[in-house]
Order: sequence, then C-alpha cells, then structure tokens
Amino acid sequence: MKTALVIDYLVRWLTVYCDSAGMNGFVVGVSGGIDSAVTATLCAKTSRQTLLMNMPIYQARDQFERAAQHMRLLEGQYSSVQGVTIDLTQAFQSIEQTFPAAIQDGLTMANTRARLRMLTLYAQASHNRLLVAGTGNKVEDFGIGFFTKYGDGGVDISPIADLMKTEVYEIGSALGIAEAILTCPSTDGLWPDNRTDESQIGATYPELEEAMLFEESQQDEKLLCPRESEVLAIYRKFNRANRHKTEPIPCAKIPPELR
Repeated sequence: MKTALVIDYLVRWLTVYCDSAGMNGFVVGVSGGIDSAVTATLCAKTSRQTLLMNMPIYQARDQFERAAQHMRLLEGQYSSVQGVTIDLTQAFQSIEQTFPAAIQDGLTMANTRARLRMLTLYAQASHNRLLVAGTGNKVEDFGIGFFTKYGDGGVDISPIADLMKTEVYEIGSALGIAEAILTCPSTDGLWPDNRTDESQIGATYPELEEAMLFEESQQDEKLLCPRESEVLAIYRKFNRANRHKTEPIPCAKIPPELR
C-alpha cells in the first residue's frame, strides 16, 4: 500500500465531503484504540473543526488514558482540534436502574453502552453542525459485522472502512500514533472484563483478513490448512449472523395490484 498517498487521499476525501455537505467539521469518539486514533488524526489533518470525544463508561484506566493522551497530542498539533471528556457512567447507571433486570444480559448491556455513546456523539454533531466520523475498518464493517447496530455503526461517514485492520496499523504508524496505541490488544471496551476482540471472535484480525480475501477469491477450500479452515468457518459464522448490520434494511414493497 502506498501509505502516504492513501493518507493524502483520505484527508482530501474528508475535506471535500465536509465542505460539500456544508458542515463545519467532524466529531469522533476516541477509545484509546488504533481505529479511532487513526480516524481522529485524519479528521484533524483536514483543518476543519474536529471535536474528539472521550466517553468512559466503567472504563479501564489504561483505555481512558490512551484516549486522553491522543486527544491532548492532537490538540497540541492542530488548532482546529478540541478534546472533550464526558463521563457517561452515571447515565449508564440510570439505564441499568431503569431496564428490567431480566433483559440485562451481557451483550444487551454492552450494545447499550455503544448506543449511549452514539447519542452523545450526535448531540454534539447536531449542536455544532459536525459529521459523525465512523471508526470501523473493512473486516469489521463488511466482513464479520463486528460492531453495534445503531451504536458505533451509527455514523455519517466511514473514512477507514475500505482499509483492512493491518492497513489501519500501517497508516497509524505513518501518522505517528503513540506506541501504546499501536501495541495494545484490540478491544471494543464494552464489557466489564475488558475482553479483547480476539477472545470474542476466536481469530486474529490478520487471520480474518485472509479468510475474507479467500472467500472473495472463491478458491477451493481443499487448499486450506486446518487452522485456515477453522478461521474461515468463524468468518462465515459472523458474516452470516451479522448480515442484518452489513446489508440495507429490508423494505416491504407493495405489489402494484394492491395499490
């Protein structure tokens, strides 16, 4: 990948889209991970207003500090960047007290965290005439659907959605993203035990990328080794289960004869 050219292209793409939409800039949720760090930096490089949001909910200290450090770094480099921290823990606790206990399973509440952050991003976006910039990469958004519907999937634009996770790291390294972010395990930060993406999925991102490319190539599965076959099965399971996220919402079409 021609990293420098890709960075320039994405910055121009963001700038043109923002200006064409008549908006002031971007708002990005910063988690302390590589995807949000790269997205935030690309938006900052447009010189358009860029609001970075750190939104902890029972957050692990290291995740919070990585996000805060990245925001401070960009604030120091770009006059158009502002970092804001809103602790959503109390708001989430109100939801916990309001929801019936019977529906508060782990996945439901993890997704609720993501949706509460989406509400906060859009409140800022609406007030400041900003675009919500998504932080999902290609294998997450279009491969396994590893995101929360109407949570971190609720965005206006997706600048890194055509980059594989390994390519996001490559871009991040070229952008000078902090080593602590480049080397930390990927996590969605939505679970009390701070489980990693790999532990939830059962495969690494490089493995999933290979499976995604293999699926697109339509090669013979007999060419795969046992681990590759195992990962392909994992990829297919997530892809199939999450098509309701990755495909357009089904719309009932009324037959002409019924009108």
